[in-house]
Amino acid sequence: MHWFEQVENALGFSRYLRRLCDADAGFYQRLRERGDSPWQAAEMLAWLDVQDCNTPELLARALRRLRQQVMAQLMVRDLAQGGALDEVMAGCTALAEVCVQYALRWHNRWLAVIHGQPVETATGQPIELTVVGMGKLGGGELNVSSDIDLVYLYIEDGETSGPRPVTHHQYFATLAQRLARALAEVTADGFVFRVDARLRPWGDAGPLAISYAALEDYLVAHGREWERYAWIKGRALTGNRLDELAGIIRPFVYRKYLDFGAISALRDLHAQIRREVTRRDRAGNIKLGPGGIREIEFIAQVFQLIRGGQDAALQIRATREVLDGLQVRGLLQAEQVDCLQRAYVFLRNLEHRLQYLDDMQTQMLPNQAQDRQQIARSMGFADEPVFLQALDALRSQVSYCFAQVFASQGEADDVDAWRALWLGLLEDTDARVQLASAGYADPTAVLARLTQMRRAGRYTNLPERSRARFDKLAAMILPAAGGYADADQNLGRALDLLETVAGRGAYLALMEEHPVTLKKMVELCASSAWAAAYLTANPILLDELIDDAGLWQEFDPTVFAHALAQELAHANGDVERQMDVLRHFRHRQLFRFLVLDLAGRLPLQTLAHGLTKLAEVILQAVLPLAWARVPGQHDATVRFAIIGYGKLGAQELGYASDLDMVFLYDDTTPDAGEWYARLAQRIISWLTAFTPAGILYDADLRLRPDGASGLLVSNVAAFRDYQMAHAWTWEHQAITRARFVAGDARIGTQFDEIRREALQLARPAGSLLSDVLEMRQRIHQAHPNHSGLFDLKHDPGGMLDVEFMVQYLVLRWSAHYPALMDNVGCVALLARAARYGLLEEQAAGAVGAAWQTYWHRQHALRLKGADQAQVPVEEVQPLVNAVLGLWSRLMCADASA
Repeated sequence: MHWFEQVENALGFSRYLRRLCDADAGFYQRLRERGDSPWQAAEMLAWLDVQDCNTPELLARALRRLRQQVMAQLMVRDLAQGGALDEVMAGCTALAEVCVQYALRWHNRWLAVIHGQPVETATGQPIELTVVGMGKLGGGELNVSSDIDLVYLYIEDGETSGPRPVTHHQYFATLAQRLARALAEVTADGFVFRVDARLRPWGDAGPLAISYAALEDYLVAHGREWERYAWIKGRALTGNRLDELAGIIRPFVYRKYLDFGAISALRDLHAQIRREVTRRDRAGNIKLGPGGIREIEFIAQVFQLIRGGQDAALQIRATREVLDGLQVRGLLQAEQVDCLQRAYVFLRNLEHRLQYLDDMQTQMLPNQAQDRQQIARSMGFADEPVFLQALDALRSQVSYCFAQVFASQGEADDVDAWRALWLGLLEDTDARVQLASAGYADPTAVLARLTQMRRAGRYTNLPERSRARFDKLAAMILPAAGGYADADQNLGRALDLLETVAGRGAYLALMEEHPVTLKKMVELCASSAWAAAYLTANPILLDELIDDAGLWQEFDPTVFAHALAQELAHANGDVERQMDVLRHFRHRQLFRFLVLDLAGRLPLQTLAHGLTKLAEVILQAVLPLAWARVPGQHDATVRFAIIGYGKLGAQELGYASDLDMVFLYDDTTPDAGEWYARLAQRIISWLTAFTPAGILYDADLRLRPDGASGLLVSNVAAFRDYQMAHAWTWEHQAITRARFVAGDARIGTQFDEIRREALQLARPAGSLLSDVLEMRQRIHQAHPNHSGLFDLKHDPGGMLDVEFMVQYLVLRWSAHYPALMDNVGCVALLARAARYGLLEEQAAGAVGAAWQTYWHRQHALRLKGADQAQVPVEEVQPLVNAVLGLWSRLMCADASA
């Protein structure tokens, strides 16, 4: 279709466009001659610059004629090309921005002649009126006949110094009034944009323009939930010190913690809108009615309000971008997002076509049958019934999605009885019977605990809304906890968590809105005392229980490293926030491992490997962050490596393991040692600093050359010299389990060469064995056991005996059998030793199996919250005998040889 044909096509769908062309033959001709190119902001400004705008009347005329041309071009292109939604929204938004900025420039110039230009007290710099675009203007989603929601601000109070001085407030309020008239007043040329300033603090009752300080005071003391929703899309179009403004708005909109209270707030706002729609008989309104545009926006924005404080990537304004981000994060399913995206495009295109008819701000289908038929054809349908069928289907799908997100969960049938028990409204005898029938072994103790909770200030000082939620949740926990073994202990853990989060209404709201989270929390408390304590210390992880699909996601180090890098990039320049990003990332991943582990879906070896890879991802992320803050460092390239020892090196990390590390560098630049020592200190700080999100890891550097008295970092050459000539036998035992984990891979290769060389050093067998036995005895003496139980790790016949035998074999025989140097773990190395004839195959298998059994028992005890991994010796006596038997044959026989 040629351009002139597109123009004629549009004239058939827009009475407004036809009126413009009929009223001005020149306008029609210019539209035909312009061609298919859309208006851009730069072209709009250039057009205005050549117009005569030297009076308010001439300015108003120029702005209105620009709007006519831009809108006509958008209509023609949109109607001919079948819904170029992004182009229409971008074009309308650009037009509004240009007109606001241009009109403001002229009116400020005229007003300053009378009163003088407001200036900053401290710097004398001119102060501009900050015009904040709200709603669709702020989101870059303006429609073709929309009003524009504006909020007017200025940076500070003061007084002008012109011929007729006024306060800054008077100046900017007057300027705002003149700007609104320049845009909204209807003249012979129509209007530019209707202006709505009711989203300002206190609405119509509030001052038209206020200072940044007054805005901040209002938001902190009086800001309402619906205003958080409104300010999501707030975007400054003009003004000074916009970073300062963003610093005021961001913490008001996006809370530091997950804010599930936003669900009920938006649900209430939606209900108010629905009541108004019903009262005014506007169910067919495609914006405010059921399944309309507003419901799609609410779905996107409720997740922003809940999670935007934790996930900066959600602090964006465009609805469709938000929906895509929710799918990426698994917060909405792909099918839901596809439905919402299709509906949004359809409804916004339809909204534009309704407004093209007469340039009216409407979202209602027209009453005239001919108009409805025109609308159907402009949407690409042959007739009205088919169009209405498609519209109704999409709106039904949106309503269904909205209900899935916002529907209030029901309560259990017996919750009233349990609420009465929790509140102490039952006779003690009846309450004890109810608790006993639910599975509690000591109802009297349970009642005492409940009474203590109700009387505690943590409960009595709660706001009314939070206390009501607490009451509901306590009543739900009581029967749920009773359904598991050790119900009394399980209840105690669940109530501990509930008390911990009581002061944070967002967590109470989360569990109220998603009872499945409460159910899973109780199940987790029943499964593991350690897991209950971990969740209590990190209640932000309750969010992970809402939809456990993400919990089953396989840990891919590359994928998760990329995700972590993106989160850190959003917090660039804010060290405290980046530290919390790292800690929350670790908590989330560790919690996912924990849930899989408790469900029996994660073998222990796989778990340990995953926890180790998680530590490596974090160390690799911390390294450049720490290096960037080393004062005086000479290069962006970090010639530095982190070597993992102990469980980190052996890939046997547990949930609470510390990190044994050695730091190496290879840099001949003068003062490099000082820089890398500072880097090491910064890394330790990043790992161990306590923030509101806890610490990352405890770090242990005692395995470095010369131990705690040695340098914090070593250059590669010095490290090699130490290992070859000065290291103790126990240090070579330690290096059997060491490997490169983060930093410069080239240094990692050098370390591996040094390690292999050290392991193959010629050692007198007698002195080697003597050193190993002496170190084993020292460790045994440092961990006395008077419990009467068998310590799985430290007692003779336990895990350390197995590990020491393996280390002895590696140091004794690596020169002859290089495969023993591979860092593959105790069990695999025992098997290799047997293959080389160094051990009996049956003995090696039995001892390897014993070590694995010990490891599993140790892990299970840790999950139960045990401080020491100790069991009755009779439960493991055959394993102990196998280990001691091999110890006697290998270590004692060699000692006597």
